[in-house]
Amino acid sequence: MSGVEKPRIFVIGLGPGGGDETTPRALRALERCDVIIGYSVYAEMAKRILPEKDVRAFPMRQEIERCRAAVEIALSGKIVGVVSGGDPGVYGMAGVMLEIAEPYGDRVDIEIVPGVTACCSAASVLGAPIAHDFAVISLSDLLTPWDAIERRIELASEGDFVICIYNPSSAKRADYLRRACDIALRTRSAETPAAWVRMAGREGESCRVLTLGGLRDERLDMFCTAFIGNSLTKAWGGRMVTSRGYKL
Repeated sequence: MSGVEKPRIFVIGLGPGGGDETTPRALRALERCDVIIGYSVYAEMAKRILPEKDVRAFPMRQEIERCRAAVEIALSGKIVGVVSGGDPGVYGMAGVMLEIAEPYGDRVDIEIVPGVTACCSAASVLGAPIAHDFAVISLSDLLTPWDAIERRIELASEGDFVICIYNPSSAKRADYLRRACDIALRTRSAETPAAWVRMAGREGESCRVLTLGGLRDERLDMFCTAFIGNSLTKAWGGRMVTSRGYKL
């Protein structure tokens, strides 16, 4: 028992996974936890940081079960950490945790601890591709219909946003990146700068700067983050930079 006055849950972003990009605030939150729970990959990340902690791993697609377990453990008097990779509010556990806890009102205290999301980590590898207005779109259709994803890509392209793509491809979605690029090509030149970063912030990090026409033919996976530049994006020397309009 931790002796806290109110059941407490931290929803913690661990960053992209390399350790160096886990924030001091996230580390402090992890240290306060009696129990840490998360998807197996992120649970293992937490275990590497604090091997002495009680870390409980859950399989993929058990987000609701994780959050319900967190509430039950917190109500028993222990401080709980629910971990996400990157930032918990960006395709992470923050939203579903708050939804699960809503019926408990102020009986459970939930604190969201931000982290470095893959978009920012991958962008830093390339230079400054998101230095101006940008949109982040996941190509995973597990929870979002493809029609909605397609519409978002279309509108972001028409609006001249730099587009950051999460979950570009998987074994079951091998052609989704190509389909997304084809949508962007309706309004953008095939020579528009584009890029991808794999394992951003982790061992084995790699990247490639190319064009939108070239990106559509790349074979990426779930460890990759892709970028499609806008009308102000330039590429040189392996860098990708979107100008904010400064008069140089």
